Amino acid sequence: MNSIEVIKEALEILQLPNLITKDDIKKQYRYLSKKVHPDLGGDEFSQERINRAYDILMDYIDNYRYSFSDEEIKQQLPGVDYAIKFKQ
Repeated sequence: MNSIEVIKEALEILQLPNLITKDDIKKQYRYLSKKVHPDLGGDEFSQERINRAYDILMDYIDNYRYSFSDEEIKQQLPGVDYAIKFKQ
């Protein structure tokens, strides 16, 4: 999975649009955690997915940018796309 797919999946898990703020991520994380937390009748797998998505998005915002457009992600996290570009 490349960096764009990882970010897009994290946004889908947290049910967030591409243009968001750090506060939006925090609010949505707390909202979803209250619904799926194991102590409140939810399951561990769902909580782990939400936790991982939150960590991915917060790390991206802290270290890179607030935009989650495909082009911005490619520039900030070249990953596989970057390696392929120079192999050709």
